[in-house]
Amino acid sequence: MALVYRHFPLPQHLGAKPAAYAAEAAGQQGQFWEMADLIFDNQSDWAGRRNVAEIFTGYAKDLNLDLTKFQSDVAAKAIKEAVEADKVSGNKFAVAGTPTFFLNGQKIENPKNYEEFKKIINDAITKNATSTTP
Repeated sequence: MALVYRHFPLPQHLGAKPAAYAAEAAGQQGQFWEMADLIFDNQSDWAGRRNVAEIFTGYAKDLNLDLTKFQSDVAAKAIKEAVEADKVSGNKFAVAGTPTFFLNGQKIENPKNYEEFKKIINDAITKNATSTTP
């Protein structure tokens, strides 16, 4: 089993693309999930703002990232292309909003809470284990 995270920056969220770039840039230094957590946990600090670079650079500083590398990576063509490729992939699979979850290639209804999500995943694991048992 694998967890795959894909970006799907929605156009109505002004900071969504910069947030995706920041997470990817932090990932270049092995801290994707830590940056993603800061971005989501502190969304009220940057949502609706046009210039969020200073905020995300602050998060990078909090994570003790190499700030020169971080800023270079945020602006890198490869990072922007990776985020755009995720968006194109989401469009291909009819993703309309976030979050959207797929399990074993099938789009699932968003769980209401952690326990419901855990049950959906455990049920899939159980189903997979019983279908592969001789």
